[in-house]
Amino acid sequence: MRDLAFLIFLAALVGLGLKRPFLFTLAYAYVDIVSPQRLSYFLLNSIPISLTMAGLAIAAWFVADDKSNLRVTGRQWLMLLLLFYVALTTFNADLPDMALHKWEWAWKALAFAIFLPLTLRTRLRVEAMLLFMTLSAATIIIVGGIKTMLSGGGYGALNLMVSNNSGLYEGSIISTFAIALIPIILWFARHGTVFPSDWRVKGFCAALVFACLLIPIGTEARTGLVCIAVLALLMLRDVKRRLLYLAGAGLLAAASIPFLPQSFTSRMETIQGYQADESANTRLAVWAWTLEYVQTRPFGGGFDAYRQNRIQVRTVDAQVSGELQTVSTRSEADEGRAWHSAYFEMLGEQGWPGLFLFLLIHGIGLVRMERLRRRYRGRDDDMAWVSPLATALQHFQLIYLVGALFVAVAFQPFIWMAIAVQIGFDRVVALRERGQAKAPARPNSPLPAAI
Repeated sequence: MRDLAFLIFLAALVGLGLKRPFLFTLAYAYVDIVSPQRLSYFLLNSIPISLTMAGLAIAAWFVADDKSNLRVTGRQWLMLLLLFYVALTTFNADLPDMALHKWEWAWKALAFAIFLPLTLRTRLRVEAMLLFMTLSAATIIIVGGIKTMLSGGGYGALNLMVSNNSGLYEGSIISTFAIALIPIILWFARHGTVFPSDWRVKGFCAALVFACLLIPIGTEARTGLVCIAVLALLMLRDVKRRLLYLAGAGLLAAASIPFLPQSFTSRMETIQGYQADESANTRLAVWAWTLEYVQTRPFGGGFDAYRQNRIQVRTVDAQVSGELQTVSTRSEADEGRAWHSAYFEMLGEQGWPGLFLFLLIHGIGLVRMERLRRRYRGRDDDMAWVSPLATALQHFQLIYLVGALFVAVAFQPFIWMAIAVQIGFDRVVALRERGQAKAPARPNSPLPAAI
C-alpha cells in the first residue's frame, strides 16, 4: 500500500507538471528530501526516480520558462567554482573508491542549488519551494514526533521510517534541520499565501513546531538541544517584551523536565562532563588529527579521507564517594572515525580552499538576509513579507551553522536548497524594487499562472 501511495502521489505531480512545468522542480525537491525510493518495497526502488525528476525539471525550465530577467548571481558562480574544485579533489582523492561513492550524491546537491535560483522568479515560486521543503521534511518530523510521544525514543533507537541512518533520516541531522525549520514554519503561519493564514494553517504550524521540538528528545541528539538554545536566543531579536519572554521560556523549560525521558536527561548531562564522554573525546581527537593532516595535504584528501585516521581517545572519569574523589583515566586506540563537524569535513576533504569557499558562500547569505531584514523592517505594504522571510531564512542558516559544528552536513542537499531559495528570494525582491517583477497571481487559483 505504501508503494502504491507514493506512486500515485508522484504520478499526480508529474501530471500537474505537464500543465505547470515548475512543479517538476518541486517534485525533484520532494524526491531528494524524502527519498521515496528508499521507503518503497519494490515499485520505486527499481526506477531512477531522482534522475528522472531532475531531467524533467531542467527540460521544463529550458523549454517553457520565462528567461527575460535571467541572471547568474555571484553566489551561484562561487558554488560552481566549489563544484569544479570538489571534482578535482574527488578524482585525486586518497581513497578514490570511497570518494566516488559520496561524489555520486554530493555533486547533485551543488548542481541543483546552482540551477534552482534560475527558476525562482516570483514570490509564489519562492514560497512554493519553501513549502515543499518544509512539508517534505515534515513527513519525517511528524513520524518522529509521534513515535517520541508514544515510546520516548532513544539514542539510535528512533526509527524514522528507514533502518539506515543517512540523509535527513539520521538522528543528529534531522534534529538540526527540524529546529532550523521552526522560523520558516512560523513565517508560513503569519505570511503564507499558498494556504491562507487561517486557524487551520496556524493550528498545523503549531503542531509541526511541537513535533520539531520533540525530535531532539526522541533522537537524544545533543546537537538538537544546542540548536534549541540558539533558536531561543535568535527569537530575542524580534521580541518586544524580552524579560517576559525569558521568564516564560525559563518556566516552560523547567516545567518540561519532569516529562522528559530519563535517558534523555542523562545524555544531555554529558554536555558538561565531556571529558568522561567517549563520543565527545573521539570528536576532539578526530579534529586534532584533521588539523595535522591538512598541514601536509592543504588541498584536502577528497571525500571520506577520514577513513585514514588513527587516533587515541582519552577519557577522564571522576567518581565522588563522601569526601573521597576517585579519578580514573582510560586511553583507547581507534581508527576511521567520521568528521562529526561540517567545518572539519570541508577542511579534511576539500582543504583550506574548500573551507574558504564554504564559509564565503554562507557568509554572503547571512549578510544579504540581514540587508533585506533591515531594509524592509516595519513595512505595512505589499512588501511586508520580505523582512520576516529574510529573518526566517537567516535564522535557519544560523541554526544550521551552529549545528554543523557537531554534525558532518556540509554537503547535505537540504541546506543547499535553502541557500538557493535565499538567492532566488533576494533576486525577486531586487526585481520588485526595479518594478520588473511579474504581477501576483489570483490567490484563489489552485494552480496560479505564476507557477
